[in-house]
Amino acid sequence: MGGQASRPEGVHVVVVGGGFGGIAAAQQLKSGGLDFTLIDMRDAFHHNVASLRASVQPGFAQRTFIPYVETFGDSFIQGRVERVDTDRQMVVLLGGQEIQYSHLILCTGTDGPFPGKFNTEASYQTAVQAYEDFIQQIQAADSVLVVGGGSTGVEMAAEIKTEYPDKKVVLIHSRIGLADPDLLPSVRQQAKEVLLEKRVELLLGQKVNNLSELQLNVMQKNMVVTTDKGETLTTDLIISCTGLRINSAAYASGFSGSVADNGALQVNNHLQVEGFSNVFAVGDCADIKEPKMAYHAGLHAAVAVTNIINSLSGKQLTEYHTGNITMLLAMGRDDGVGQFNGMRLPRFLVALGKSRDLLLWKSWREMQQKQP
Repeated sequence: MGGQASRPEGVHVVVVGGGFGGIAAAQQLKSGGLDFTLIDMRDAFHHNVASLRASVQPGFAQRTFIPYVETFGDSFIQGRVERVDTDRQMVVLLGGQEIQYSHLILCTGTDGPFPGKFNTEASYQTAVQAYEDFIQQIQAADSVLVVGGGSTGVEMAAEIKTEYPDKKVVLIHSRIGLADPDLLPSVRQQAKEVLLEKRVELLLGQKVNNLSELQLNVMQKNMVVTTDKGETLTTDLIISCTGLRINSAAYASGFSGSVADNGALQVNNHLQVEGFSNVFAVGDCADIKEPKMAYHAGLHAAVAVTNIINSLSGKQLTEYHTGNITMLLAMGRDDGVGQFNGMRLPRFLVALGKSRDLLLWKSWREMQQKQP
């Protein structure tokens, strides 16, 4: 990566978004001796891989937020990016502050409902409190309905039932198959088996009809839920685990010609945004046909930073290629399912490797801070 002494003149890399891809890019820029600014609307990195555990286990949320300033100092700015002026090579923040870039790495990620995501302009103390308050809603409810049986919904149902085995937990999913469609069928079947073992009730191939009329994330006794198949059920708490969307607001106007239908940025094999040799897209906001995962965001970041360094020294650019899918689902702290490099893993191994700590150690190590 080169030493600190050879800092190239006129190079200033701006990283927009401090999720998994953003902090990986910032750390590599830092160790490569490149001048950079990391921008995020929160004051702390959110290890949202552990957000579902943080929503059931009191005191856990504190470990899932890691302050940026302690790692990146003056290279971090808290703010919301309003737009990118590509002609002037400026990132414009809400409020008018402008930051010049020679190279830009966009890592704006995806947004979705709380508790899976916490994409709000807030201090991390406020965020931690939001999770602690949510736990009280779960604790007060006798029955919980989880809407959506993708990977997040499956993990959410398992987390609640593991922590509170006496609660009635129902999972409703519009499809028959659970978890991510990119997973091996045998792994998806295992996810279903774990939920049934934990006594989660499954309503598959059905949709909630009246979701827009119902209050989410707030305990309210005996809410009546109807499905498109004519079923009716009552529940005390409804948690939505559907509707992830790409955060494109920061770049939509500046890169309108490079945005795919889903809001992601079209990139070439070097992860350069189409039409811009000095702009890279990393993680969920890159239009790459692979599951949206923290693991992939880290791989993208390495390619983007390497290519910035290579372009400065006239070296050949590195290409990013998708590989066999590695994905682990934590099914509560004591169980898990998943695959490594396209091969199904034993459940105990996933529980050991991911479910117990949810890879928190990795993020604290990456941020070079001590876990509380």
